[in-house]
Amino acid sequence: MAAGKGAGKAAPLWDNTRIRFIVCFVGVFVCYFYYGILQETITRGDYGQGDKKEKFRFARTLVLIQCIISALFAKILITFFEGSKQDHTKSWLYGLCSLSYLGAMVSSNSALQYVNYPTQVLGKSCKPIPVMILGVTILRKKYPFAKYLCVLLIVSGVALFLYKPNKSSHVADDHVFGFGEILLLVSLTLDGLTGVAQDHMRARFQTGANHMMLNINMWSTLVLGLAVLWTGEVWEFLSFTERHPSIFYNILLFGLTSALGQTFIFMTVVYFGPLTCSIITTTRKFFTILGSVILFGNVMTALQWVGTVLVFLGLGLDAKFGKAPKKTTH
Repeated sequence: MAAGKGAGKAAPLWDNTRIRFIVCFVGVFVCYFYYGILQETITRGDYGQGDKKEKFRFARTLVLIQCIISALFAKILITFFEGSKQDHTKSWLYGLCSLSYLGAMVSSNSALQYVNYPTQVLGKSCKPIPVMILGVTILRKKYPFAKYLCVLLIVSGVALFLYKPNKSSHVADDHVFGFGEILLLVSLTLDGLTGVAQDHMRARFQTGANHMMLNINMWSTLVLGLAVLWTGEVWEFLSFTERHPSIFYNILLFGLTSALGQTFIFMTVVYFGPLTCSIITTTRKFFTILGSVILFGNVMTALQWVGTVLVFLGLGLDAKFGKAPKKTTH
């Protein structure tokens, strides 16, 4: 506090929590809105014509490219903006975090082969639930009662959205819980574990946003690189891009929007915690659903719209009333 004059040059604006929150929110919203459009374009588009028409089936390679671009982006940010800053976070913690982070991304990308984009997005809207449950059970965190009520609203909304009453005997079309939904459940569980690991990094090592982003993506690149080589998926992917070279432009944009969006996400995790981050990312998903319905013609029933409203009502109330009391010391 006594250092008054020297510290008051450029710091005050960024030190304002509200300004910082707005920057993080807008950054995540804009980047991931376009990211969502690109993701659906790549994974659900038709490639080729007639008998040669095919689908994109290379979720692991797509995530690998995403991780490589994000790691390079984080390295550039560290080199130019915080070259002298030391990172004391343990490598094994980054490694464990990358496994859950990676599994969550691959599972949610793979789910798009079985469910439409609004279902995937709303399923991922439950992310605050595993983050909170695992935070309570593993890190012994305490949350206000209002947060549990908000989570109940979110769960009810998602249940309504995924509920499909049997109207006919076409069981394959009217399944309530199929492989796509199982992949989303796996993704959500891994999201919760990632949140716990990130919370631990923040509390124990004061890990910076760019260092967290760099190391998690580097570990993810290593693991996924070995996986796509082992399975041979990378060669199938290269063969696919030879047949459809136009996909490269979308994949490059997909990687860049992901890298920029991740910068804001890790910034949010470091400054506000993984639960706030999951609430921000989930809020923008409502508009991604609208974009998907308008741009890609994904049809939603009245019941699904009610579920969607419940989910985002829960998120809005959580943002307003679900904050923990501010009395804990650092």
